Amino acid sequence: MSKIVSIGTAVPSHCHRQMDILSFMQTVYALPADEARKLRFMYSQSGIDQRYSVVSDYSKPLQDWKFYPQSESLDPFPSLEQRMAVYTKQAPLLSVDAIRDCLSHTYSPQNITHLITVSCTGMSAPGLDLQVMELMDLKKTVFRTSINFMGCYAAIHALKIADAICKTEKQAQVLIVCTELCTLHFQKEATMDNMASSLLFGDGSSAVLMMHDDGNAEGLFIDNFYSEINPKGKRDMAWELSSSGFLMTLSGYVPELIEEDFASIVERALAKETQGTTDISHWCIHPGGKKILQAIHKSLGFDNGQLQCSYDVLKEVGNISSATILFVLKKMLDDKTAIKKLFGAAFGPGLTIETFTAHS
Repeated sequence: MSKIVSIGTAVPSHCHRQMDILSFMQTVYALPADEARKLRFMYSQSGIDQRYSVVSDYSKPLQDWKFYPQSESLDPFPSLEQRMAVYTKQAPLLSVDAIRDCLSHTYSPQNITHLITVSCTGMSAPGLDLQVMELMDLKKTVFRTSINFMGCYAAIHALKIADAICKTEKQAQVLIVCTELCTLHFQKEATMDNMASSLLFGDGSSAVLMMHDDGNAEGLFIDNFYSEINPKGKRDMAWELSSSGFLMTLSGYVPELIEEDFASIVERALAKETQGTTDISHWCIHPGGKKILQAIHKSLGFDNGQLQCSYDVLKEVGNISSATILFVLKKMLDDKTAIKKLFGAAFGPGLTIETFTAHS
């Protein structure tokens, strides 16, 4: 059996209040008065107070913009190359901050045997894995692999890989780092997809250390994984490359699809453990957005409070794609409340639902 022994998180230095980001968006989108009111309402109802970014512009006046041209049209619009240059510089630094928070003074980087890097907001070769390896002075023999472009559920996929490694290699110390710079991919066209993305996503990194259970150190013990694809949502959540950055498709139907199917997915996920929803003490759900959390709330017939950690993370940092669910899990572990049985779930392109169960 494998266990999570530590989680660390990090965010960039630029903290933007949600309503300040709204001002940036209204300047760029230049919407008619009625559409501008709708956008303001969406921001006020988002459940997000603030988000973090490697870009300082989102809460500054036009004359102080540094990443974007100082014009309302944003011409010339930053190219994919410009965005990736920022990613290449900032993603490794943010990753190291999360890793140091994870390892603290308890675990040595020199004992790391496997490194799994996760990201869907930047790619290069040599890439983030080698940059992290060098900055953390990991052994040159460390096993490296990368999970790219899988979206918000990728952290659970990484946990699945780490779990398999720990079960077969009892001396393994597997380090996972999920780093997403979502705000680099802002798009200026006032489409519903672009406006939804600009409302939800932020930047951040989370790191996890997993080991085989040796009976000594405490941890969160992984029980099972379950994955399912809903073909009806194949085009309702997508993430594609373009010359001006990565393009998000996030249909308003996604919460409806999740509400319709989530309870039955949970039932199928728990079936092999002969357990039900009443056995779950903690629900670690990726806060993809307020409406998605509300959909899960309805689907599972919750009364109140079961998703509070997810709502708190959404409020404090927004949606950070793959890194987000580990922010939620860290909050639960920091609470020091015994986790009798935890059910985790995240959603991404496909529409893919990845889940896991664990206990302390």
